[in-house]
Amino acid sequence: MKTSSPKPAEPKWILIDAKGQNLGRMATRIATILRGKHKASYSPHQLCGDHVIVINAAELEFHPTKHRRKVYVKHTGYLGHMKMWSLQQMIDKRPTDMVTIAVKGMLPKNRLARQMMKRLHVFAGPEHQHEAQQPQPLTLSK
Repeated sequence: MKTSSPKPAEPKWILIDAKGQNLGRMATRIATILRGKHKASYSPHQLCGDHVIVINAAELEFHPTKHRRKVYVKHTGYLGHMKMWSLQQMIDKRPTDMVTIAVKGMLPKNRLARQMMKRLHVFAGPEHQHEAQQPQPLTLSK
């Protein structure tokens, strides 16, 4: 039996301001948009999500005790080479990686997820270079 699947629509560009937002709640919304689950034409085996631009990633809000408890861990593969960063170090040095890591963990672990991650564009400040794509702002509830 032959089945047909329609071609996905042209992806839109969505702008999200992370200032004052909760990281986890914002990351779930971004993962839904990247995956395309917000569309009626969603298909799990196709790349049908939209591009997402996140600005002001350095101005996310966290619970006061989260700065002490949250630790980002990376292992290089060599014995004794475990790298650890606290949340405060990530905010100071690599604020865009916080959002990227959170969203990546919420996507499926396959080849399609790697293509979805290419559609995520995170910037620490309010400026971005995707003005030509005319992104539509999306307001997230606080």
